[in-house]
Amino acid sequence: MIERVRGKEKAILVGICHKEQRKEQLTEFLDELTMLCYTAGATPVKVFTQNLHHFDPAYLIGSGKIKEIQAYIEEHKEVDLVIFDDELSPSQQRNIERELKRKILDRTGLILDIFADRAQTAYAKTQVELAQYEYLLPRLTGMWTHLEKQRGGIGVRGPGESEIETDRRRIRKRITLLKERLAEIDKQMTTQRRSRGQLIRVSLVGYTNAGKSTLMNLLSHSNVFAENALFATLDTTVRKVAFDNVAFLLSDTVGFIRKLPTFLIEAFKSTLDEVREADLLLHVVDVSHPSFEEHIKIVKQTLAELKCADKPMLTVFNKMDMYRIQNEEDEMVPLSIEGFKNSFIEKTHAPCVFMSAANRTNIEELREVLLADVRKQYGVRYPYALV
Repeated sequence: MIERVRGKEKAILVGICHKEQRKEQLTEFLDELTMLCYTAGATPVKVFTQNLHHFDPAYLIGSGKIKEIQAYIEEHKEVDLVIFDDELSPSQQRNIERELKRKILDRTGLILDIFADRAQTAYAKTQVELAQYEYLLPRLTGMWTHLEKQRGGIGVRGPGESEIETDRRRIRKRITLLKERLAEIDKQMTTQRRSRGQLIRVSLVGYTNAGKSTLMNLLSHSNVFAENALFATLDTTVRKVAFDNVAFLLSDTVGFIRKLPTFLIEAFKSTLDEVREADLLLHVVDVSHPSFEEHIKIVKQTLAELKCADKPMLTVFNKMDMYRIQNEEDEMVPLSIEGFKNSFIEKTHAPCVFMSAANRTNIEELREVLLADVRKQYGVRYPYALV
């Protein structure tokens, strides 16, 4: 693995506003890309945007905008990399890199780099390595001559130079080996899941940085790593929880995000099996985020891809303490629990609970509602038992 100095790289961010996207959405996407950039350890120094009706096949954003970025780089030599919010084809990435003479990443490459940094267990590292190779395989042309000039940095963590310098045949062999290794781990994890007995399984799902791990710690009295950052959790964590002597299993998994490539979801298939095998989903939403409804939509779309859309779900609107509304005096003030329950959010997304996991606000209501739902699931599974 190539080492790097975190926080030293300076990045240019590039966003595109096309005909199917509002300008407000572009701002939201670039805000998220900025957070991804900080999470990876780089500092954004400039943002370029481009309005397009059609993507340029050679440069994605057109040669004119490339020259504008090139002029900025010539004036600001400290720029190390350029990150595009949209996915680049291998040829586009090579063309842009040849013109700008800087490291070029798209959103997928940036997310993979964060995954490589965040993966802790051998299982997660194997999943990330597989995803990186599948991403790099079509980009191998000219990749070695590009990487041999680098001294580490964002976008080149993970497999590293020693593997990418080889030909496609050896890379495909490595991919096959990783898939076989993951298949063996899948068998072990399936056996572990079967050995957990007949307890009801509850799985936390949600957009990344919604507060799932904080809620996991609160409900299970555990110490799962939680941080105000994207993709703080990659590995699945399972804890046994008991409310009023009713026990169930609670699992925390990797968060979802917009524009998450299908191959990346496939690489984390086994981790997400906890979601597939859950009896109840606890959908955690950051209600303070201005795009929380869009996040809900993305999570539901991802669940549909995992064939989990029909599972029983309780929506937990977290971070209610950070939510603000405008009052009659044009002041931004917090909203009470009663205010939330009378709002469009309650009417649109019921059944739901409003709370703040960080401040332990309304945790008792969540426990009561969750306990009732778990008992309902036990009633479905064991109709003649008293739970």
